[in-house]
Order: sequence, then structure tokens, then C-alpha cells
Amino acid sequence: MTQRWHAQGYDESMAFVSRYGGELVEWLNAKAGERVLDWGCGTGDLAAELARTGAVVTGIDGSADMIARARVKYPQLDWRVADGQSYVSEEPADAIFSNAALHWMTDAEGAAASMSASLRPGGRLVAEFGAAGNIRLIREALGASWTAALAPGAPAWPWYFPTVGEYASLLERAGLEVRTALRVDRPTPLSDGEQGMRVWLATFANGILSGLAEEVREAVVAETERRLAETGLWDGVRWTADYERLRIVAVKR
Repeated sequence: MTQRWHAQGYDESMAFVSRYGGELVEWLNAKAGERVLDWGCGTGDLAAELARTGAVVTGIDGSADMIARARVKYPQLDWRVADGQSYVSEEPADAIFSNAALHWMTDAEGAAASMSASLRPGGRLVAEFGAAGNIRLIREALGASWTAALAPGAPAWPWYFPTVGEYASLLERAGLEVRTALRVDRPTPLSDGEQGMRVWLATFANGILSGLAEEVREAVVAETERRLAETGLWDGVRWTADYERLRIVAVKR
């Protein structure tokens, strides 16, 4: 199943993704003149923030729609449609920054090797993405709802959510020395009020749901909402996503 990105709707309803990445920008501490790659840049907001430090930033993303919107928003920056699981920069970078993107790159070994190959010796990686328990309640409710709605087969999860140990070992094998590896609980309020979980599913689980007939898809979504309301993710005013994040700082050996 293929994940489809709709960049304008992403900007309108999922602005929290970039907002939470602001602290990660501070962790990178980019310097003027440094060459920085934003690995999975989305619509470009954090790459633009990095560029304001004076760094020379290139944003890569596998979605042509995301890159097209980034080019409209920030035409002065360098944007490329590229698969982060295999892309290698022509010129080694001083740093790689990645926010909320690496869990979409299910060939994690390929992504780690590509990032390592794109860094100069001593170059650094600062990244945050979903940890092993990320959206556990959402995944459990969606899986149970899939069965209850008699949807064919089972959900094909499009995400890679590793433990701290798993990912640290993977990076070490790729030639990156891990300096910091943290797992962070981060319950994340969603926008769009009562529709918030439905919008979240339409944005981040459309690759799972899009193959279903319309009436089955609606049954799955409605049942997922019902089950999640019982977990406390709905407080009567807004939905919260049960995010757990993995934050990494590593250096190319």
C-alpha cells in the first residue's frame, strides 16, 4: 500500500510536526556556512529555519507533492525529490537533520547507510522519529476495527518504530558513533476538534485505508474513533495522539 501525501492539507492540519521539531533545530546548532541536509523535509518549514542560521541547506523528500509546496514556500532553497533510503549526496554534508521522517523509511539499514555516506568524517546526525511504542493505542484500535469491519486481510503498517537499542546498533553498523539516544513520551494534541483523529488517520494512515471500499473504510475509521475514545485519547474537546519519540545524535566516524 502506498502512502499519499497532500501537502496543503498537511500544512493546515499537521503544523504540530514542524512545531515540535523546533527544539531539534536547536540541538543541531547549525553554523553559518555549514552544509546541512534535511532528510525527509516535508513542506520545508524546518529547513527554512535551519537556513536562517546561515547554513547552506538542501531538503530532500520522497514526495513530489511535498517538494513542490516547499519550492513555492521557500524558492530560495535547494529542494530535491529523493528517496532517503538510497540517496547519497554528491558533496558530503557537515550535518544531517531529520524530523518525523525516518519512521517512514522502512528500509532502515538503507537509510542509515545513505545518511552515513552523505556525511563527511566528523559530520553529525540529529534526528527524531517514532520509537517502538509510538501510536500503540492508535495501532491497536485500528487493527481491532479492521477485523470488526470485516476488512480483507490485515493492516499493512507502513512504519518503522525501533527501540533505542535497535536503532543505536543499526547506526553503529553504518559507521555512525551514537552520542545521544533518548526515548521520549510525547502525547500530542491534534487540531480539528472532534474531527482530529479522523483527519490524522486520513493523513498518516491513508496508505493503509485507501485500498478499502468506501463503506468499509468508513466503518473502520468510525470504529477506530469509538475504541480510542474509550482509551482517553478524546477528552470531549480534542484528540491526543499517543506519540513516543526516539531522539538521536550521532557522528560519522
